[in-house]
Amino acid sequence: MDPGQAGGRLSTHSSSVVLIAILILMKIVGIIAAGGSGSRLGRAGGKQLLAVAGRPLAAWAAEALARARMIDELVIVCDPASVKQYAHDIGATLTTDKPVAFVPGGATRADSVVSGLLATDAEVVAIHDGARPLLEPMDADRAVQAFVDNPDVDGVVLGHPAIDTIKIVDTEVVATPSRDDYWLAQTPQVFRRTQLLDAYAQAAAAGLVGTDDSSYIEQGGGRVIMVEGQRANIKVTIPSDLAAIDASLQTRRIIWKAL
Repeated sequence: MDPGQAGGRLSTHSSSVVLIAILILMKIVGIIAAGGSGSRLGRAGGKQLLAVAGRPLAAWAAEALARARMIDELVIVCDPASVKQYAHDIGATLTTDKPVAFVPGGATRADSVVSGLLATDAEVVAIHDGARPLLEPMDADRAVQAFVDNPDVDGVVLGHPAIDTIKIVDTEVVATPSRDDYWLAQTPQVFRRTQLLDAYAQAAAAGLVGTDDSSYIEQGGGRVIMVEGQRANIKVTIPSDLAAIDASLQTRRIIWKAL
């Protein structure tokens, strides 16, 4: 590991010399889940390679995670039929000198995440959606740091408190819960690799399906905490999302070129 990179991990919030030593030595890998079909976006062949502001959508997500100081390597999980194309199109636009591996995904997101987990021997993984291009690298660092600084937790999820009023609906409105109790989950989500693999295996055996990686840890009784990130870190899902992110990515392209 580059000494400068390790030095960037020393946190003023770390109160234990042992914790700092573990943090420096720990291998932390970012896994980009980029095998989605893009069905809701209405794009045949998936949305991950859709060009936005001069590079594929998933390349923006991968670049953002690679720029996080605490991430050592990347694993990009691809559509299994298009791994070479992903490696060419995304790899050509990444500016990182960190190792990057492209691996085939599976039939479901869960299968794809497991493929990514099996492609690395890292102790800790930060799993990020390939359709979230507006991640701020510093937010990824904060999520990983929170995980390392809290060894008694089993996961950390980037997100933000709910702003809009929430309605519980069963044909008609059933209840309006307090927003104080609700957060919107984003990615990256940070876990111990082997623990997440076990959680996926247990869920599969029980026939349970989660809506994000954290939910698999939660189903097994794991403790998960939230770290607040930017509301702009949206997941591109429908066509109108593209217009919303284009201007931001154009600005980001200019800033990153200047760094």
